[in-house]
Amino acid sequence: MKTQDMNRDWHATARTLSEALPYMQRYSGAVVVVKFGGNAMGDTAAMAEFARDIVLMRQVGINPVVVHGGGPMINEMLEKLGIESKFLRGKRVTDQATVDVVEMVLTGLVNKRIVQAIMDEGGRAVGLSGKDDDLIVCEADDPELGWVGRPIETNVQVLRDLMGAGIIPVIAPVATGMDPAETYNVNGDTAAGAVAGALKADRLLLLTNVPGVKGASGEIVTALTPEEVRAMIEDGTIAGGMIPKVETCLDALERGVRGVVILDGTVPNACLLELFTEHGAGSLIRHANLPKHGAE
Repeated sequence: MKTQDMNRDWHATARTLSEALPYMQRYSGAVVVVKFGGNAMGDTAAMAEFARDIVLMRQVGINPVVVHGGGPMINEMLEKLGIESKFLRGKRVTDQATVDVVEMVLTGLVNKRIVQAIMDEGGRAVGLSGKDDDLIVCEADDPELGWVGRPIETNVQVLRDLMGAGIIPVIAPVATGMDPAETYNVNGDTAAGAVAGALKADRLLLLTNVPGVKGASGEIVTALTPEEVRAMIEDGTIAGGMIPKVETCLDALERGVRGVVILDGTVPNACLLELFTEHGAGSLIRHANLPKHGAE
């Protein structure tokens, strides 16, 4: 590369950092819950990039909390064991054999991979499940779904303790029931929303494989209020698998989260684009009287 081109690249990098400074200042001290999932979890390079972004967020004073899924890995293990997967209304029907596999894969494989990736990038991370310290306590979501849980209690003191020590919590969405012997499989988005609500997070970032909520003409709507979301569900603009995602967003807002963003997790540095640029990324859902950025 020519020296002139290298200088141009360095100047572009410096300008980007300078432009990001006001947003870093606004989010300093804020809690940001990130739901991480999808095929990117099985890609080493994508995992490392995600981990680097999380470590950077912590480095500039944000308190990130990662909640992850692991559907592809669960499917792979169930297939190896000859256990049939069934889905009802977008949720995995979970019998006792399935919930045992879900717990094994999420807490023993996926969770530790994410923790290790964060540590490899210079961060400090601790893996948890919703069963640790009764972090997430559930009841049955629907008898037809078996051991699929709906959070009824979220005890986040352990997360506050970790964040206070500069440690990034990484949470697998497996929970206990009112009977401690029970184990529930919890939808990753649902678990992330419950945790974000209990922490009164400034942001909940739902990383998906779509760029956001689409309007009637197919365009991505970058900013929405809860009232607008409900109207779009009512008129059919929001449909299919996007409905449970936006319902998670609305529930999180009702629990005290300041803003929820649905964004494409396959875009490089998606979290940083959302937090540290004016245009953001994806669709931000928040109450109309709150500022777009920052924890003030």
